[in-house]
Amino acid sequence: MMEDQLRKLLMGLLAYAAQRDISPETLCRLSNITIDELQTGTRPLVAKQVGDLWLNAIHLSKDSLFGLHFGESLQLSALGIVGEIIKSSETVGGALTIAASLTHLITTAFKLEVKQHGTTFSVAFIPDSPEWQNSATAVQTLDLLMVFVIHELDGLMLKKIKPLGIHYARAIDNPAEYERVMRCQPVAEAAANIITFDQQYWNERIITANYELQSILLQKVTPTKTAPAEKQSLKNRIYNYLLANSYLGIVSLEDIAANFNISSRTLQRKLKEEGINFQQLADEARKSLAINYLKAGSYPVKEISYMLGYNELSAFTRTFKRWTGITPAIYQKNYN
Repeated sequence: MMEDQLRKLLMGLLAYAAQRDISPETLCRLSNITIDELQTGTRPLVAKQVGDLWLNAIHLSKDSLFGLHFGESLQLSALGIVGEIIKSSETVGGALTIAASLTHLITTAFKLEVKQHGTTFSVAFIPDSPEWQNSATAVQTLDLLMVFVIHELDGLMLKKIKPLGIHYARAIDNPAEYERVMRCQPVAEAAANIITFDQQYWNERIITANYELQSILLQKVTPTKTAPAEKQSLKNRIYNYLLANSYLGIVSLEDIAANFNISSRTLQRKLKEEGINFQQLADEARKSLAINYLKAGSYPVKEISYMLGYNELSAFTRTFKRWTGITPAIYQKNYN
């Protein structure tokens, strides 16, 4: 799932490069990857390819602030399902909180932490590595994330959001340009990377809010807890996690293992001891979700397919037919 979201972001980077008269084909060739591979995922991405895309984009654009300017232009649609979840949030506070929880699907270089402080609230950008300042990719990624937090809500609310403070835990070149993009004078070489906002924005309504959609994705299918988590079997805990976090789409074995703080191999072994494997669990969770959505009758089959993380309706249709023997369209028609 993370790689899918990263690929969407990198395709957005190529699209932005094209707007700056940089050939996406040249950029990919210099980075040892093809556009087709980025689009189809036929070859796993490696860290060097991602880093080279950033470095070559900076070189070809002759723009040392490429990440800052890319973030300024980035649209939520470039983030796929993550962007849709953000857009369906009710308030600014909700949008920023859920964006922070999903950052790991785009990058592991930084995690976001949202906190309220009485009359203000803040978004902190916490680096994964203490040496992040020595990595051009990490520096550009930080610029992208920080400016995106400010600009992601443009057009989604009836106010133009402006931060009270911008703090960078590094030196800044061209502070005037940072101030223009960030809508606030930045403070360089601070103790941490933090954006601070007036509390008035926290409950500001998002005009594209879709409470019903998020309610179904985040609450309706959450199973009733019949026992404390520590007393449940691992398979039940994972199954419940998959249901409760269905908005993430199709979660990988590696993501689940990391969430439960165990290795993928250990997770597979423990599930085998309980008579099941991860793929079977994931299938059961998606089947349950699909049937719930179809029974609700509120969404067309194509939208349900998208909500469950399938890129193609045909893939969802084949899978559902394997589960039930009939297509989702026929199931929905018969049920309703």
